[in-house]
Amino acid sequence: MVLFVDACVREGSRTRRLAEHLIKTLNVQYDHLYLGDCSFPKTDAGFIEKRDSLLREGALSDPMFDHARQFAEAEEVIIAAPFWDLSFPAILKTYLEQINVVGITFRYNENGQPEGLCRAKRLYYVTTAGGTFLPAEYGFGYVEALAKSFYGIGEVELIKATGLDIAGAPVEQILKEGEEEISRRFRSGS
Repeated sequence: MVLFVDACVREGSRTRRLAEHLIKTLNVQYDHLYLGDCSFPKTDAGFIEKRDSLLREGALSDPMFDHARQFAEAEEVIIAAPFWDLSFPAILKTYLEQINVVGITFRYNENGQPEGLCRAKRLYYVTTAGGTFLPAEYGFGYVEALAKSFYGIGEVELIKATGLDIAGAPVEQILKEGEEEISRRFRSGS
């Protein structure tokens, strides 16, 4: 099963539109996790103490780790996150903190290096930006580093459409070109 992690908060999101086109192109069944519907606990001292205690006890089936287990078990992952304030929406960072769990999504080897435990071999990161300034290290690069260095997901694909809010930009044309590029790159069976 493919996990679709949706960090798009706007109705009619352009990023979600591209992600949904990717899902249609891949022709896959998927679980849709809309982060706007999630109620994540506050990451404070109490949260960390509870989490550490559960990890020490080996209680990896605790509901606190449901999202981490779902992510680790996915065959592929699609993350849809618009480029906001030089990164991505804060809800995605919160989600990533929730799934970064030793013993579920990764472990440390004898040298203290992380080793991935996730089933997925590929992660697609779909984003859109109003301007053309989209340095990889600001949003996508963070997710790519986690996927490759911690989760063991070797293939990370960036799918983007930029320049959408520049005065006079042909928005619909840019999005259609993005969809056509997705169809060419990821046609099912290719």
